[in-house]
Amino acid sequence: MATLTVFTPSYNRAYTLNKCYESLKRQTSQDFIWLIIDDGSSDNTKELVDKWIKEDKINIRYIYQKNQGMHGAHNTAYANIDTELNVCIDSDDYMTDDALENIISFWNKNKKDDIAGIIGLDIYENGDVIGDEFPDELKESTYWDIYHKYKLKGDKKLVYRSDLTKKYTYPLFEGEKYVGLGYKYAKLDEDYKLLVMNKKLCVVEYMPDGSTKNIMKQYRNNPKGFAFIRKEDMKNPKGNITFKLKSCIHYVSSSFISRNKSFIKESPCKFLTVISIVPGFILYKYIIKNT
Repeated sequence: MATLTVFTPSYNRAYTLNKCYESLKRQTSQDFIWLIIDDGSSDNTKELVDKWIKEDKINIRYIYQKNQGMHGAHNTAYANIDTELNVCIDSDDYMTDDALENIISFWNKNKKDDIAGIIGLDIYENGDVIGDEFPDELKESTYWDIYHKYKLKGDKKLVYRSDLTKKYTYPLFEGEKYVGLGYKYAKLDEDYKLLVMNKKLCVVEYMPDGSTKNIMKQYRNNPKGFAFIRKEDMKNPKGNITFKLKSCIHYVSSSFISRNKSFIKESPCKFLTVISIVPGFILYKYIIKNT
């Protein structure tokens, strides 16, 4: 059995998926499976993947499902992964040539029971690190501490133990297609740390049709999903009052969008939610006006 699964959620991305495929063929270690979760594509994704499977250059698994959004594709991936480790590479991204060799070697040398996985670096196509590199003295950290304690900036690449990522399934809300992936990372932070690896693992391109570019529309179209995440943020034991107040404001805004009249009753921080009603309403009006 392979050590690692690279999984790629894909929705109508046949035009860019080849970048990931070519990078996986170039890997200096072939101790992996590429799992493609086709999240209801209507383009030629299946035909393209069938061709690659016939080429037999790398080990590919393909699963098609009705469109559920990124988090739904992640649920399907985690349910079908049986390797020790997994890493998500988005359909518009690709891996550096020695990424998988570095991940597997580093993991085998440093893994422990209280470690959930590895956090490494994302880079732009010109090779520059996105945001900050890790301090040399930082060997282990939670995902939360990377951004809130050490104040590092920029997207990072996460590699997780597959037995742990099967926990904390993302909820699906009827008519919605988005729940923040950070929910799972925050839950795993409660019991585990990540090994810090100052290696460039993934080349990231922010596409015009990517979720990062369309976050305002996501707010409007997926209010129940966003409200769920904000409630989880309110319960985060590491969150300070500023973090929780901001979460409450966004929670109120999402509750107005979804017309949830029970939002105060359902809030884990009722007092903060009440004092967030006015700023939350203002944010709600701003989102509606600008989407």
